[in-house]
Amino acid sequence: MRNVSLGEVDHVERAVLPIGTDYPHGRLLDWHAHRRAQFLYGATGVMVVDTAHGNWTVPPERAVLIPAATRHRVRMLGVSTRSLYIEPDAVPWWPGTCTVVDVPPLLRELLAAAVEFEADYSLSGREGAIATLLGHEIARLTPLPLHVPIPAAADLARLCRAYLAEPDAGTTNREWADRVAMSERAFTRRFRAEAGDSPAVWRGRARLLAALPLLRTASVSTVAGRLGYASPAAFTAAFTRVVGTPPSRFTARP
Repeated sequence: MRNVSLGEVDHVERAVLPIGTDYPHGRLLDWHAHRRAQFLYGATGVMVVDTAHGNWTVPPERAVLIPAATRHRVRMLGVSTRSLYIEPDAVPWWPGTCTVVDVPPLLRELLAAAVEFEADYSLSGREGAIATLLGHEIARLTPLPLHVPIPAAADLARLCRAYLAEPDAGTTNREWADRVAMSERAFTRRFRAEAGDSPAVWRGRARLLAALPLLRTASVSTVAGRLGYASPAAFTAAFTRVVGTPPSRFTARP
């Protein structure tokens, strides 16, 4: 199925419903939740998934596993998706939080085939076999470290979301502490307790993830400068350490 809303077919008695959707650049799917678990794969473009607990950046040809009933929003940057909406009792192993995963060639081909099915596709023969194999292949995928946590406290969450919207290398712990009327030491201790990292480490990771959408239209050198790195080499080293792949893999320019 292509460009069909889940609400039109959610009633169909199939454990796996494949839907392909083409989104205009910059489309925001505002806060919502699905009854089913969702495997959201972007064949093109970059997706940014936000929940109350974290922010996940999904590069091209990767996917994010979204648990059933998880309230989330998604920003689509030049994205054509291949989604699977899966009955929760069919995937008891599904992660409890959003998880970005790599998508190998076999799974990409299975997804491309599945989104051509009708909602009430045959459970026997080729279509049923593909639907079953999709579940087996997804269960084998390796998580990628492409997210930052969002603290539960409203004041810290506001700081983090504002930074994700406009990452600034010049921001300091002192500035953040002042905004929430705390001493720098007490603020740093509190932030680490809620987010699992120091504020400086969190901001550094957030800046690296912010690079992924920028790399779609800008060179490595340009992105490094915009994000405040001393040199393209320094940016490349930091990006590769966190993402596991050099930034040149995600840019259309040399």
